[in-house]
Amino acid sequence: MISKAQKTFIKLNFITIIVTLVVILAGALVRTTGAGMGCPDWPKCFDQYIPPTSLDQLPADYKLKYVEQRVKKNNKFADFLDKIGRNSLANDIRNDKSILIPEDFNALKTWTEYLNRLVGAVTGVFLLTTAIYSFSFRSQSKRIYILSVLNIFVVVYQAWLGSIVVSTNLTQWIVTIHMLLALLILAISIYTYHFAKQIIDSSDVALEKQKRLIFFVLISFAITIFQIVIGTEVREMIDNVARNFNFQERNTWITKVGDLFNYHRDLALVVTAINLWVYKLIKDKFTAHSLPTKFSKLVLLLICVQLLTGIVMSYFALPPAAQAVHILISTLLFCSQFYLLLVVNRNLQTYYSN
Repeated sequence: MISKAQKTFIKLNFITIIVTLVVILAGALVRTTGAGMGCPDWPKCFDQYIPPTSLDQLPADYKLKYVEQRVKKNNKFADFLDKIGRNSLANDIRNDKSILIPEDFNALKTWTEYLNRLVGAVTGVFLLTTAIYSFSFRSQSKRIYILSVLNIFVVVYQAWLGSIVVSTNLTQWIVTIHMLLALLILAISIYTYHFAKQIIDSSDVALEKQKRLIFFVLISFAITIFQIVIGTEVREMIDNVARNFNFQERNTWITKVGDLFNYHRDLALVVTAINLWVYKLIKDKFTAHSLPTKFSKLVLLLICVQLLTGIVMSYFALPPAAQAVHILISTLLFCSQFYLLLVVNRNLQTYYSN
């Protein structure tokens, strides 16, 4: 019989997934509006818990002060990279002259970044509370509370990495890792949510053995992750192009990215094709109202929206709103495919155990 604490865990876990998606959307808005350096320090914003709204609330030498702080922090980070054998990356950070260029104060960007941090803090609270309630499953499944507690450590590391993102002026590879960690946090939350529900409700329909189905679902999920990584790299290259053009001639930025953008565009067609095949395989094995069928349809819908936002960005000079939606949809696609993988695998496991 399910306990009240277990019911609370499942509800909190679901809410945590939603809030984490909101954080990713907020981060996308920060990125697309160029507000990433709206707060030059971390965790405070201009040394204040409530950010300033005008220049007269800042010290006269605020630019020099925060540049010096960033340099000191980056040198410590570079020393750490040296210790783990990443000497080339360490030297790149030490020699990055863009870190010495101070950011002009912009109240809108400051508050955009600050609200992003607030949403992140709320997510941390939900993850911590979820981890506490996960111990209600300790007698049934150790993996639920182990993974829930692990997620707290991932979030702490993510927060630390967020401070590095700020201090390094949005260094490319760090931003990519920051995005991948956000996906990992989501994946852990989705897995613990699914597994807790599996313990409570084991009423599955056994299927005949279908290794090919699970193989293609797994491949489609892996390609989506790879596509997200390439998309992040494309976005970082566009950021560099934008800075080189002093944020002018926006309609030419994509043309300056080169082959990586073409790979990202062409891979989108591969993602579409393989998920159409996955949908056919699932449709042949499951009923129209089953979870796998519903989620495979959702995956196709998200891919269509993703393709549409990609076209809008390509032909309408990268409008910030389209960029934010593009990032959010890619994250939702990741979540949907991962949950589809778990649901399909669960049914197959039911077959093997019978």
